[in-house]
Amino acid sequence: MDQPTVGILHPGSMGAAVAACAVPNAAAVLWCEAGRSSASAERATKFGLTPAATLAELLDRSDIVISLCPPAAAEDLAHDVAGHRFAGVYVEANAINPTRVQRITALLERDATVVDGGVVGSPPVGGKTPTLYLSGPADATERIERLFAGTAVRTAVLGTEIGKASALKLAYSSFQKASRVLVALAVGMAREHGVDQELIEVASQRTDSYLSEPQYVTKTAARAWRWGPELEEAADALAAAGLPPEMLCAAASTLSRWNDAKDDSSLTLTDALDRLAQP
Repeated sequence: MDQPTVGILHPGSMGAAVAACAVPNAAAVLWCEAGRSSASAERATKFGLTPAATLAELLDRSDIVISLCPPAAAEDLAHDVAGHRFAGVYVEANAINPTRVQRITALLERDATVVDGGVVGSPPVGGKTPTLYLSGPADATERIERLFAGTAVRTAVLGTEIGKASALKLAYSSFQKASRVLVALAVGMAREHGVDQELIEVASQRTDSYLSEPQYVTKTAARAWRWGPELEEAADALAAAGLPPEMLCAAASTLSRWNDAKDDSSLTLTDALDRLAQP
């Protein structure tokens, strides 16, 4: 079978790395230059992606489009794609709740085939091997499986029902991300009373406790700008299931205190806790 041309929307830290894994099994992997930052351009070049000047050019040339963007932008991006009558396979791989995935599917399915996707794990660099969970029409999910065969992105198909992949992603990330917010609050409280080192010592006596590794707080702060909206999506999914969303809403609100620390790799634990206490 001929290799497909793939478009990535957009080459962020996850999107660029995932797109790069598709390069060996694709005729080309495109990204759209219009409106993107110099950082996006640098990532795209680093990962061997091919520039397309406009969204229209990318969509015209692509057989498969993968949407990996901040959750808040997912539907606006899908509307832009729908306006160009894209007729290939559209992988909605953002961390959004199943209801929003279904809305996007309804928007695009007149012309395109929509696959629901959810990436669980870190970007596929430095030996990391995330899993791209998929749900949707069988022929389309098979094409995505072939696209990533033999690469650092593993694939797993959950069936044909749109929403399953996104539900799994949010169910997992709601624990992973909210638990790290609780670590920040616990360490911040202990620091206020001069017992933060004792807290870490207590936690280190238990296995697999984030509380024993407070260095995660700085990573959480740097990622808060995208984790917060993801937890809001998970809260909406809880509410839709008749479950209380307040805990995740509160975690998302807590993360918003770190929005100005976006991708700041130089942040120290003291800096992060200070920002949390005094936004």
